[in-house]
Amino acid sequence: MKIFKLLFLLLCLGASSFSKAQCDRVLVQGRVIDSLRPQSFYNLMVINKSFGKGIFGQPDGRFSIVANPNDIIALSTKGYPIYQFVATPDSNCQCHVLAYIEGLPQEIQEVIIRPLKTLEQIKEERASLAMRETKLVSGINILQSPITALYQAFSKKEQNKRWIAEQEYKDNQRKVVQELLRLYVAFDIINLSEEEFDDFISFLNIDSDFLKTATEMELIVYIKDKYDHFKNYKE
Repeated sequence: MKIFKLLFLLLCLGASSFSKAQCDRVLVQGRVIDSLRPQSFYNLMVINKSFGKGIFGQPDGRFSIVANPNDIIALSTKGYPIYQFVATPDSNCQCHVLAYIEGLPQEIQEVIIRPLKTLEQIKEERASLAMRETKLVSGINILQSPITALYQAFSKKEQNKRWIAEQEYKDNQRKVVQELLRLYVAFDIINLSEEEFDDFISFLNIDSDFLKTATEMELIVYIKDKYDHFKNYKE
């Protein structure tokens, strides 16, 4: 009995091999399906990697291609990983495939949201603008400490301290003007992108005393006038 079963198994394997051996060509048919949500595939490409040739699939994800047995077929769709398989013929010289795929994770560009400050907050910042004290000897103190005064005048270390303090002051001043510009853009007083702020602030060249003491109306008129000149200059 066991002998008959073994012969039957060998005959089945032989018949299967014979059937596959008779397939000179394989009709590969199938469909690509998004496993997470219904999706159309207008850019589906079916590529025979063994020959480097390809065709487009249908928008509903269906595809059909004729290949040689055991050719490597790749399904390429924008935004999805490549799905690859071997064109293995069945007894009818066909290969049916259902390709379940998931979209690649999307990288979203970082967006920085800056809350707008009120005019009152900016006014307080304008009034508080001051350069950091670097303890310079001046006035009558020079007579009391001439060596210290000479040291400050010629010492690179002290000069660097003063330079750093000046740069910090200018940086704080630019930040206050940037806040003003954001507010003016929000209220359609001027029309500038964030990328244009630096160029416009340099063009403004606003006096620090004026920035600290000017009224809101004086600032608006001054900046609006400079903005019009800036736009003409850029054009």
